[in-house]
Amino acid sequence: MSDDPNPTPYGTIYAGTGVSPGIAIGPAHLVETGLGDLPRYHLPEEDRGAECVRFEEAVTTAVGQIENIRVRTESIPGEGGRDVGHLMDAHLSMLKGSRLIRGVEHRIRDEGLNAEAAVQAETAAIRARFEAIDDPYLAARIQDIRDVAGRLIRALTGQRYRAFGKLPAGSIIIADEITPADTALMRPEQVAGFATLTGGAQGHTAIMARSLGIPAVLGAEGLSSGVVSGDTVIVDGSAGRIIVNPPADVLARYRDSQSLDRRARNRLRSLIGVPSQSRDGTAFDLMINIELPWEVQSVASLDAAGVGLLRTEFLFMNRDDIPDEEEQTAVLQSIVEGAEGRPVTIRTLDAGGEKLVGALGRPGAPSPNPALGLRAVRLSLRHAGLLTSQLSAILRAAALGPVRILLPMVIAPQEVSDVRNALNRCHAALKARGEAVPDAPPPLGAMIEVPGAAVTADILAQCCDFLALGTNDLTQYTLAADRADDSVAALYDPLHPAVLRLIAMVADAAGRAGRPLSLCGEMAGDPRMLPLLAGMGLTSLSMAPGSLLPVKERLLRLDLPSARQRVADILAQTDRTRIGVLLDDFNDAVSA
Repeated sequence: MSDDPNPTPYGTIYAGTGVSPGIAIGPAHLVETGLGDLPRYHLPEEDRGAECVRFEEAVTTAVGQIENIRVRTESIPGEGGRDVGHLMDAHLSMLKGSRLIRGVEHRIRDEGLNAEAAVQAETAAIRARFEAIDDPYLAARIQDIRDVAGRLIRALTGQRYRAFGKLPAGSIIIADEITPADTALMRPEQVAGFATLTGGAQGHTAIMARSLGIPAVLGAEGLSSGVVSGDTVIVDGSAGRIIVNPPADVLARYRDSQSLDRRARNRLRSLIGVPSQSRDGTAFDLMINIELPWEVQSVASLDAAGVGLLRTEFLFMNRDDIPDEEEQTAVLQSIVEGAEGRPVTIRTLDAGGEKLVGALGRPGAPSPNPALGLRAVRLSLRHAGLLTSQLSAILRAAALGPVRILLPMVIAPQEVSDVRNALNRCHAALKARGEAVPDAPPPLGAMIEVPGAAVTADILAQCCDFLALGTNDLTQYTLAADRADDSVAALYDPLHPAVLRLIAMVADAAGRAGRPLSLCGEMAGDPRMLPLLAGMGLTSLSMAPGSLLPVKERLLRLDLPSARQRVADILAQTDRTRIGVLLDDFNDAVSA
């Protein structure tokens, strides 16, 4: 990104994050954002009850607005409408007894803050907590909190909520920020694309834009001050670029690219329902990773082989308590049912104790290095109640469809054995109390995401029913480089010989032990990596939903025997640059 707009012979160019692919061309429509200066004052004891009533009325107003949007989403055809509807359901739940509401009420009643200031203060507190989470996807959920908080403040101050229903067809929206609810009010036939100053690829706004098929670029610094309504704007959601007032030749070139892009999208959509197999006829399992319950609908809409990774952290975030077995069961059952008979791999909680201190009743000094501290399966084994409730919920969900259980950050067979013993005890207890569960506990697997687990994969394979490679963390820990740290992010390299050798080692160990192996890191969703991974023996890959069809397209062109031969040459290399060249040559041959 750049904070210095770049006037060039090609127009004024802004760089941001392309979050929804495609090219949009149209007149700019600037949207004013911000809530202005809000009042902040202290209430005497006798006025606090009335202020709580005023806040309750604002909540009622906000609920009514969201319910109206929820109804409107039912007219949006296909996946986009369902996505927006689920999002509005989540926003409604935030207005009904969530930490946000409880916190605001506490600040009014006990601290004497006026309602607007209480909403601001509570939102800031929740935001600070989310920003401490090292998972960018979960940290991005603060956008939803801010959206709901902004709606409450508008209701308190009498400000109108903006709508996009009367825009001229083909408009490009330019704003400091577009919230998920803003996106819900967009119609693709009216809004050709949008670009904002803030936001990123993991937020709900980005997800909604992709679901609605609206090209979008977020996080373009300096954007709103450099555009006026009516300017001709190109939004290149694939390249993360916004061009303002381009000359005629650039405009013509982008119109040609727009036509090509539409044809490419249609070509990918035509692959839905086509068997996932390489050119020589080898069948692959292409699955999706999901973070939130509503995302399971992509399994059916993309004809995926199943859910290769369900992260369960969403059940534990933004709350002060641990969800009980019943609550977890209801959510997991809905996901398993949503997969419509396809397998769902449920990963047990992969969070650190710092995020759950209050809920676990574990006060104490914070870990000096949370990434290497009491987290993931270590945390679950330390807190028996936490593990038991999650395993019991998974077992009950498994009665409705095929399920596998994946343990994060395993480093020793004893960890797997301890969880398996707990799983067997839960299974017996549930049967004894008459709950519907499978005849036998689901398969239990270990996530291979630290070098120690990769090197001893042959040992872990003896006590597991399956293995799963988590290449994001495996790369970080192997190279000792945090990709979120700008000062060392360049060292994060999935093509480093050490990383490739560890992946090959795990694939070999799983093959010799006869254990299924899948891969669910970002490498799985990169079509460039497919020939390499397939050549190493990986035929089960799980990725973000948007990556599945591009990977399938590459797979259909791949000849597996040829891939095995070329991978041997790549693994023999010690130079990272040479590895990249060989891989590019390999991909060129696949595409030819």
